[in-house]
Formats: sequence, structure tokens, C-alpha cells
Amino acid sequence: MAEGNCAGQAPDLFFPSDGVGVEVAKKVCIGCPSTEACLEYALTYRIEHGVWGGCSERQRRRILKARRLAVQSEAVNA
Repeated sequence: MAEGNCAGQAPDLFFPSDGVGVEVAKKVCIGCPSTEACLEYALTYRIEHGVWGGCSERQRRRILKARRLAVQSEAVNA
């Protein structure tokens, strides 16, 4: 995070209470060199709140679900 676009930003920015705040936070993530690492951190540790790696809580839940389904599909097809 020290090298990300979020360095120096108020942490509250990334924990908004509404959709407009989510969009504002996501804009900070655009072009950030740490986006992938940040997103993977949130997914690995199942962080449920805030914007991480340019993704909202809902987007991260969808990513995790898609990954689970892919693993299940691979197991069935193996």
C-alpha cells in the first residue's frame, strides 16, 4: 500500500457508506501499480468491507464465487 495510489489518502475514503463513495474510491485505484496485489490480499484474507484493488465488496464476492465454481468444475471434469 505504501507504493499504491492510496498512499497518503484518508483510509475512510476506501470504506464508504454508499455507492457514490465506492465509485470515488475506485477512481483512486485506476492505474495503480498495486491493484492486483491489493485485490489478492483482500480475497485471500476474505476482507468483507471497503474497496480493495479497485473492487467493491460485491465484486469481490463475485470473484470468489467464480473461483469456487471453477475449482468445482475442474474437480468434476478431472
